[in-house]
Amino acid sequence: MSDLFIIEKINALRAELKEHNYLYYVKAEPVISDYEFDIKLKELEALESKYPDFFDEDSPTQKVGGKVNKSFQTIAHEKPMLSLGNTYNEEEIREFDQRVYKLLGTENYEYTCELKIDGLAISLIYENKELSRALTRGNGLEGDDVTENVKTIKSLITKLPSNAPQKIEFRGEIFMHRKAFEKLNEKRTLAGEATYANPRNVAAGSLKLLDSSEVAKRPLDIYLYHVICDNKDFHSHYESLIEAQKWGIKISEYTKKCKNIDEVLEYIKEWDSKKKKLSFDIDGVVIKVNNFDQQNELGFTAKVPRWAISYKYQTEAALTQLLSVDFQVGRTGAITPVANLAPVLLLGTTVKRASLHNANEIERLDLHSKDWVYIEKGGEIIPKITGIEKSKRDVNAELISMPILCPECHSTLIRNDGEANHYCPNYNACPPQIVGKFQHFISKKAMNIDGIGEETIEQLHKHGLIKQLQDLYKLRFEELVCLERMAEKSVLNILEGIESSKQISFSRVLFALGIRFVGETVAKKLSKHFKSIDKLMIASYEDLCKVDEIGDRIASSVIDYFSKEENIHTINELKNAGLQFEIETKEEDIPSSEILRSKTVVISGTFNLLTRDQIKDLVESNGGKNGSGVTSKTDYLVAGENMGPAKLQKANELGIKILSEEEFLALIHFLPKP
Repeated sequence: MSDLFIIEKINALRAELKEHNYLYYVKAEPVISDYEFDIKLKELEALESKYPDFFDEDSPTQKVGGKVNKSFQTIAHEKPMLSLGNTYNEEEIREFDQRVYKLLGTENYEYTCELKIDGLAISLIYENKELSRALTRGNGLEGDDVTENVKTIKSLITKLPSNAPQKIEFRGEIFMHRKAFEKLNEKRTLAGEATYANPRNVAAGSLKLLDSSEVAKRPLDIYLYHVICDNKDFHSHYESLIEAQKWGIKISEYTKKCKNIDEVLEYIKEWDSKKKKLSFDIDGVVIKVNNFDQQNELGFTAKVPRWAISYKYQTEAALTQLLSVDFQVGRTGAITPVANLAPVLLLGTTVKRASLHNANEIERLDLHSKDWVYIEKGGEIIPKITGIEKSKRDVNAELISMPILCPECHSTLIRNDGEANHYCPNYNACPPQIVGKFQHFISKKAMNIDGIGEETIEQLHKHGLIKQLQDLYKLRFEELVCLERMAEKSVLNILEGIESSKQISFSRVLFALGIRFVGETVAKKLSKHFKSIDKLMIASYEDLCKVDEIGDRIASSVIDYFSKEENIHTINELKNAGLQFEIETKEEDIPSSEILRSKTVVISGTFNLLTRDQIKDLVESNGGKNGSGVTSKTDYLVAGENMGPAKLQKANELGIKILSEEEFLALIHFLPKP
């Protein structure tokens, strides 16, 4: 047989088996028997074995898995996998559109709409046209490497055609069709095994199986909805999806390009009525500004892109009875009422508890003991009480109200003017506050102390080894090794993690202290502005309010924190332990000046010498403020390659000075290292 005949025969078998795999595993609609499928698969295996030159890792014979992981490696995303802001009604969608209009300064933009599939987010990186890595979303900055498991998905190609870029990243959703999920549960029932709650849980759980051959048995599917590459031929999101589809990447056929926000709203309404006819679950619609230049122009907030938003459909409700209300004490002393409910099935999971948030919510609901309540899942995940069936209320039922005393330490609760929450003021002796303070301190975004988890903190506090934050840095080997579940290696890991945390930067130490309203972003702003904890401690209310985005609430909280002698004592003790309480600025790396004082700088496009983030850091370190869009208050526009034409046009119309990358660096007297 000629090579041409052989490769044609192999490719025909591969194409046929891929289609049968998809129909069987993903759609749960097989058209041939298992025996017929196995005969064809064995024929393909024999040909591939006899002619190894025609091997292809995307062949159906390679989709059976077989690699066993001991654990999953955590790897940083090349670009963060950010979440999206959520909207729930037409008014909020139109407000989003107005923000886009104001920032772009033009009506000349369009949207791409996509169904928001209820699955597991995934990042796929192809290098040299082959799938090299698959990462879960994780915390958005880093995720688990589940490459071997993802390769078993029958509808995913692991090798791109010759006309695809050498390196490209796709982001998408791994999910399970309802019919395939039902068939999987039928098999488990026949085998006497417990059934799964819902398709999303199975999809998420499947990717965390250590044996990829087991993953291969799960009927997973994938849709990819985002393309990241350096191909400058792509001018829009929709265009990149169409091109990816030509390469064999599976793109949702329900994605639509919309000319304006009215068409977006029509799309949302259409799928609200049709979503039950889909073969898979969705919980909303994702709306994205289509043009890439305009996406770059709109940029990001600290947490979400300004050019995209998610619309969430109203969720199904269930009626159940309130059994009791617990009042939980959080890290900051805030008291959160939590409803205990008669178990009820809602969207595939059993709901037993729901947050009541605060006293205002209890009053709004007019909640009484043993009430019958309506439950929904906010964002399809978090159960919440949305209403009361008052016709079923007992006439003698007592009104639910907030307690007067802390349920943990019995201190009298306080409620500050203008705030919805009640607080326990006994923050130095109330057990849940102490434990919560330590759990926040050791967390990944704070001190990131390896070897210590939340359970370890509870154990250390229970045994009286930690009461104040500085106590962590006084722990001794002989104290720890005698505790339950504390082997020598575990203790050494804990002590090593504590020692390593002394190198954590000032901004993260400041965040770790747990000052009320001082989150990660605020801590960065305060540390950059004041440079040291000593200067921050003596800052006046007026000094604090001069810092960008620091208002009355944050300033008052910071002053209150540093007014307490015990907090000053803690900081001094942590200083003595060796923690970082000032910024070490190397002048040759980050010039610090007042050249841009009171100036607003907008950055647009891509740059050759520095990244956009590095240029933004230079703006701030030289006294300036980064603007998101060109307005009459903009002083400079730093223009890179492929910048948004609307932004450039508006800058010219307003007479704003436009600087190249080199001109900006010359202005602040900064010479990048080669």
